[in-house]
Amino acid sequence: QVQLVESGGDLVQAGGSLRLSCAASGSISPINSMGWYRQAPGKQREFVARIASDGSANYADSVKGRFAISRDNAKDTVYLQMNSLKPEDTAVYYCNARPRWGPVNYWGQGTQVTVSS
Repeated sequence: QVQLVESGGDLVQAGGSLRLSCAASGSISPINSMGWYRQAPGKQREFVARIASDGSANYADSVKGRFAISRDNAKDTVYLQMNSLKPEDTAVYYCNARPRWGPVNYWGQGTQVTVSS
């Protein structure tokens, strides 16, 4: 059974920082890419950032220059460093992982990030 467990969500003031973590376990290795998505109340889930197994990354325009994604392949863990947070970053953040062995998407349960103005 594959599990993705996120942590690090919290309440923070605008301009502050948070670091999210997501650890994958179970029969998912080797992992191709890992990423972060978010869903604000009343809105659809949207892409935030993604990182491939070679370390190449891409970001949503709304977070470029403020967020940084990284991963530890040995631990099947992905991180999201979020700086200069804005109230509009408030959302539930979900981790996503895609294995190399098949066209499957795995999701975590989500972690709440709230940015107060």
